[in-house]
Parts: sequence; structure tokens; C-alpha cells
Amino acid sequence: MNYPEIPLAQSILQLFKAKEIKHIIISPGSRNAPLTIGFTSDPYFTCYSIVDERCAAFFAMGIAQQINKPTAVLCTSGSALLNYYPAVAEAFYSQIPMIVVSADRPTSKIDIGDGQTIRQRNVFENHSLFNANLSEEASLTNDVLIQKAISVAVNKKGPVHINVPFEEPLYNTVSSLSYQSQITENINILDSAITNNFDLTEIQQASKIVILVGSQNPEILSKSNLDFIANLPNVTILTEINSNLHHKNIVSNIDTLITGFTNDEIENFKPDVLITFGGMIVSKRIKALLRNHPAKSHWHIDPLRAYDTFGILTKHIIATANEFVNELKKHISIKQSNYASTFHKIMEQRKVKHNQYLTTIPFSDLKSFQIIWENLPENIQLQISNSAVIRYAQLFENHESVAVFCNRGTSGIDGSTSTAIGAAVTSQKPVVLLTGDISFFYDSNALWNNYIPNNFKIIIVNNSGGGIFRILPGHQENTTFNTFFETEHQLTAEHLAKMYHFNYLSAINEEELKLALKLLFSQNTQPQILEIFTPSKINRDLLRNYFTSIS
Repeated sequence: MNYPEIPLAQSILQLFKAKEIKHIIISPGSRNAPLTIGFTSDPYFTCYSIVDERCAAFFAMGIAQQINKPTAVLCTSGSALLNYYPAVAEAFYSQIPMIVVSADRPTSKIDIGDGQTIRQRNVFENHSLFNANLSEEASLTNDVLIQKAISVAVNKKGPVHINVPFEEPLYNTVSSLSYQSQITENINILDSAITNNFDLTEIQQASKIVILVGSQNPEILSKSNLDFIANLPNVTILTEINSNLHHKNIVSNIDTLITGFTNDEIENFKPDVLITFGGMIVSKRIKALLRNHPAKSHWHIDPLRAYDTFGILTKHIIATANEFVNELKKHISIKQSNYASTFHKIMEQRKVKHNQYLTTIPFSDLKSFQIIWENLPENIQLQISNSAVIRYAQLFENHESVAVFCNRGTSGIDGSTSTAIGAAVTSQKPVVLLTGDISFFYDSNALWNNYIPNNFKIIIVNNSGGGIFRILPGHQENTTFNTFFETEHQLTAEHLAKMYHFNYLSAINEEELKLALKLLFSQNTQPQILEIFTPSKINRDLLRNYFTSIS
């Protein structure tokens, strides 16, 4: 086996292996050659070559999202590193472990006019959990920094940065190690002084409790614990499509329920205690309602972080959702209440009107989503892009066997396709990406990837622009809006599909879409793209009329 000649590179290889960092995503370059040689020479590591660093980082994040362990991304020096930043920020807010390893010039070569050099040290400082700036010579100090970075990524669930200076020659190899890293079993990176307060008096006395669940992986809450809280008559549970919770007593279409609330319904809904867990909330409507009509108190349940999303955070319970509900079981007695049943009845009425309205509308974004949901197979993983797509998806109910993911940390459109492909590489289920046209074209380099499974599928809703801006306030039908906000275009994915060896399907009406979806899900011998062309100018009014109709 070949090892890089440089001892510092040998140190990193040994420590990554000892700490079980297995997936290494490498973008080609020269300065990172010592580590590239080392990682690819050792069969322990699973290495991927992704040229575009932005795509590489989101691809790595998609793998980490699935395995719940850190992946590593490795790049050369200079601007290559900066292209990781969107994924670093997403991983930071979505609590996904990732290790950025950047090769660098020696410190003496920075800011003297040498080629391909920038100030790489601490470049992600605002959105990374730890920055290990290594010295050029292998040492115990460097070993500790590397292991601390890994421990932080694992235990605090987020991105860390290891900056590694290498001097030439870079490509020399040796047949045996010249440096033995010092492996430390226990590196304390958690706050030892944290104690939890499980005083549940406030919840015991509350007549109206809302549990709002944000983005989270499947099976975060056990079935027995979900049954317990979902059957409490004074508790209304609100989830989103990427909450990955399913129960007959939860409201999974928040906007459908709360849009059109009367003043009396708002007052009746206003909780004594708001309990949240999971990540970021998609629904702007529920955020506005709870900010304008705040609960008396807000408890957030999370082992690591709590965001004051509604401006009333009173308690951060440092625990998992299961640990918290286990405590509730010990101390909470069932109250007689019609709080939950009141809103379940409203939701049932909304569902009837939802179905009625969808039978009346022409082919459009909303109609396309209805048809997609009617034809989605069970036991798949659904990756959803941001903007209008995730908001439309919120209006439909998912089968419990369908796991849903969306990059809601920063809510950007920049890496949805790359993330989905990374997830598909390690997912136990077939992966389907549901995306908008702007998001897809923005991240089209994601398809420049040799690891895409044959059963990976992309559904693009192409309404010839950024349809979200027609839905949001401020829309005007003029050249400035169409060019600089909506970004009108006439692009299609057909030639991209051909270039990257995807099977291509398209649809321009209901009949074609139903047929195309059957073809899409019946074939798994080649990655596929289904592009749905919808009219751009009717979607806003149809969506507005939807909320008017159901309420």
C-alpha cells in the first residue's frame, strides 16, 4: 500500500480511520494530492470524485443526512474552498455532521502574491462548530486538533473545518508510515455543567397545548410516545411534510387548517404552552399566527440548540423528543378537553373542501402536485427542493412509508439536487427528487456525477421561472418583475438529460402526466427525469382561490 510521504497527511489518514470517518468526497486538485493519494490507496475509505466543490459538499451532506455520521469533503487550496460555503451553512443550521478538509499553502506563502492562495484559516468561522488550523509539521498538537474536530462534528452535529498546509513535493509516496498518530479515546467537547429542568408544572396546568414539529428524520419519536401525546385531548399536534410523523390525530397540513381562521378560532387556538421539537418550520403562516398571537410560554426540546423562532422562548429542554415524552408520561394526567377535537373537526371539513376544489381547477402547479401525490409509490424517499415546491407539498398528505427530506436549514435552492443524489447513494429506499425548474437548473452540475443509482428519479415542475415570487406579496406584471424576480426562461432539461445519460420524460397536461408517472415508476434500469410544463400565470390565483375555497 502507498502512503503519502508527508507526515501530516499520514496523521490525518490514521486518525480518520481510527475515528471511522469512511466516506470521503474529493474534488480534483494538486495541493490536496497527499491526502487524495492516501485516501484512495486505502480500501477502508469509500472515495467519490466530484469536480464541482459546491456540488461535492451538498453531495457529502446528503450522505451524512442518511448515515447520521460525518462525511469528509477534501479540496485543493484557493477559491475551491469557498464553494463549500453554501453546504457548510446548510449543515450548520440543519445539524448535519460534516468535516471540511482544505489543503493550503504554508503560512509563509499567504498574501505574498503566490498562485492559488487565499486566507483559508477560519474562513467558515460564522457557520462552523470548530476550526482546526494545523501547523505544517505533524505533531501531537495537530493530532489533538484533528480528533477534536471529528468529535465536535459527531457530538454537536454540524460542520467543522480542518485546514492543512502542505509544501511541495506533493505526490511522493512511501511504502510504510513514518509517523504514528497519537489516538485519544475521549475528547470532552460537551458542556459538563448543563443540567436539565424537567419541572412540568406549567404543562400540567395548561388547558391548551400546541406541539409543533419541524424538520426531522424518520423515527425520531417512537410510536408509543407519539400515540401518547396524540391522544391527549388538550394537545393539538401540528406537523409538516418533512416532520416524518404520522398519526390519525395530528394535523399534517398546517396552512390548510389555519388559513381562514376567524378571530374566535384564533383565540380558541392560541395555546397556553407551545412545545416545539425538530428543525426549521416551513409554514410562514403558522409563524405569523404564533408571533401575532403568542402562547404564554414556549418550550423547545433539543439536545443541542434552541431558536427563539416566535419571540417567546421560555425553556430549552436539553433532551431528545423521546426523553421528554417519557417524562410527560410519568407526570401528566389526562384532562377533559375539546381543544384537540375542535381543530380535528375543522381539519376534516377543510379536507372535504380541499378535494372538491382540486376537481375544479385546470392543469397548473397545484393540479400537478395533486396528480403526483396520487401516483407516488410507497416505500420511497422523497427529497424536496425549496421555494414553491416545498410549500405546495405541504398541502398534501404523505403515506407513512415515504420518508421526506428538504434542506430547510438555510432554505436555499442551491444544492437540492446534489443533496438528493448523495442521499440516494446510501439510502435504503429508492430516492425521488421533486424540484422546481430554477432550483434544478441552478444545481445542474449535480448531474456531473458517476455515482447516481439507476433507480434515482427527478420530477421537475417547470413553470418557466421562479414561481414563488408570483405567490409572495409584491408581484407585478412588468418587465422588471419578470426579468429580475421571476427570471422568466424557456429552458428545458431534455438536453441535460441526454448529456448525463438520464432517461427523459415530459408532460404538458393531465393525461400525459398520469402516463409519464406510471412510466417513471415502472422502470429502474436508468436514472430518469420527468419534466412537467405548467402555465406560469395562473398559479397564483389558483392558490389564492384554494385557501379562500377551503375556508
